Amino acid sequence: MTSETAHPPQPWVLSAFWFGTAFHWLVLLLILMPANVEMFVGEARKGTYLGALVAIGAVMALILPPLVGAHSDRTGRRLPYMRLGVAVNLVGLAVMGFAAMTLTGMNGFWVYVLGFLLVQFGNNYATAPYSALIPQLVPPKERGRYSGVMALLQAAGQLLGAVAAFAVGILKLPVIVSFVLIAVVLLIPALVTMRGIPEAKNPKPLATAGGKTLSIRELFAYQAFLWVFLTRVLFSLGQYSVQPFLQYYNRDVLRQADAPTSTSIMLACIIVGSIVSALIGGRISDRVGRKPVIYVAGGAMAAAALLLLVAPNYPVALALALFFGLGFGAFTSVDWALGSDAMPSASSYARDMGIWHVAFVAPQMSSAPQGALLDWGNARGGNFGYTLVFGIAALFFIAGVLLVRKVPDNAHQGQQAAA
Repeated sequence: MTSETAHPPQPWVLSAFWFGTAFHWLVLLLILMPANVEMFVGEARKGTYLGALVAIGAVMALILPPLVGAHSDRTGRRLPYMRLGVAVNLVGLAVMGFAAMTLTGMNGFWVYVLGFLLVQFGNNYATAPYSALIPQLVPPKERGRYSGVMALLQAAGQLLGAVAAFAVGILKLPVIVSFVLIAVVLLIPALVTMRGIPEAKNPKPLATAGGKTLSIRELFAYQAFLWVFLTRVLFSLGQYSVQPFLQYYNRDVLRQADAPTSTSIMLACIIVGSIVSALIGGRISDRVGRKPVIYVAGGAMAAAALLLLVAPNYPVALALALFFGLGFGAFTSVDWALGSDAMPSASSYARDMGIWHVAFVAPQMSSAPQGALLDWGNARGGNFGYTLVFGIAALFFIAGVLLVRKVPDNAHQGQQAAA
């Protein structure tokens, strides 16, 4: 595999695995885990324990990708890591499903945590080298299109997840059905991607493709990477200030009797908006630059987060969710292209993308203090906790918009020079 190929794989093949992971994380994080955690620990402590569980998983996702990515760069291989990671991910899902079906109380919760850690380990082990494929295989002038297809497939996977969760809820199917669906929808797209990216049996290490492998300090001294990293941290902090608690918001603020089903519908609205803007945003960014798209997208996400605080009823909240999705899809379509442009060296794509991925994963740890803040605020009455976490989310989105101005407009040219 070389640093860029004349004929990179079709964008749909290259990004198929993102479809499966998007389905996986939407159903697991936003539908199953909130309900399962409440079943294990009870109503009064649900926010604290859910936030802590998300943060525990984030620690795994924080440490593993740079290490696995660096090893993948040294060996010149991508696919063996993906195969092993997907296998461990599936084992973790089985453990979580077993705990949710057969165990109760805190004993069940800790078995559930073990399964979740296996899921995090396997998924991050697979996606660390996988994340290198767009900057490695796709020329800069095409990255907006490829990033847009990736965003579209992610949104489609999330939409399928929301529809599947809605169907499972309406039909009152056992919780194990959802875990089986996650496993199947994760595995099939993974096989599509792995079969569509042939890898030689004895390849030369990727470092021989040219380019200096930078130290971590040198990497962050590279201005394009530094500002893209910090911008993604802020947008991710905004996302994870709210995302894990949407189901609780539907029940406590919007007074929805069937909160899981209502959340599935709300997520579907977000995702439909994302699909509309995903491909458009990526293609526009190839013409006018990445930053103008992010300005508009971040502004829309901040406005939606604030307006959800005063939504008078569920239909208005759904309209705001659609509006948020338009911003989120545009941001996602450009995010990967912007990150790919900021990679300074062709010899360490997987390690550097793994480090960049930390900017998305580390903010998940904020779910623990945000969950505690949610419970603390709500204990004071008037759903004050939701005002705090949604308001904080809006501030993070606004800060991300302001900071992205510092990203150099010619980041990919610096990358080519380094390579």
